Amino acid sequence: MVVDLTIERHTIAVLVDNEAGVLARVIGLFSGRGYNIESLTVAEIDSDDAISRITVVTSGTPQIIEQIKAQLERLVPVHRVIDLTADGANVERELALVKVVGKGNKRVEALRIADIFRARVIDSTNESFVFEISGATEKLNAFTDLMVPLGLVDVSRTGVVAIARGKSAL
Repeated sequence: MVVDLTIERHTIAVLVDNEAGVLARVIGLFSGRGYNIESLTVAEIDSDDAISRITVVTSGTPQIIEQIKAQLERLVPVHRVIDLTADGANVERELALVKVVGKGNKRVEALRIADIFRARVIDSTNESFVFEISGATEKLNAFTDLMVPLGLVDVSRTGVVAIARGKSAL
């Protein structure tokens, strides 16, 4: 028997009851089994039915990903588990606030790079900028990497949100 040891990155959406302790149970499942969470976002999506959507980005072998999905489906408050990566085309985005401190040419260069990446200046002082940037995780990583030598001092990221492409809903 050949076991696939290729590590894959998957975005998984989990529809759950919006009640106290649910997020702790989901996180406990990951930490208790040694699975890593690369990104985690949670928001209520249906207030009438008190349903929230947890979006988790994780990595593992195909076997590990299947175990994660199966274990998530067994949790009591879980209504549905959707592997957006495996189920077809999806759109993923993330938002970041990036603070850069600098003067002179570094300040000008930070503005030039921000323009290329379509980052918006949302706060400015004589010595700093706070940029807002959204897009794929790779885009945000590239932007922050370029800001390091220009005076990057702080980054706050939302985590990945994702939705399937096409006409079907979850």
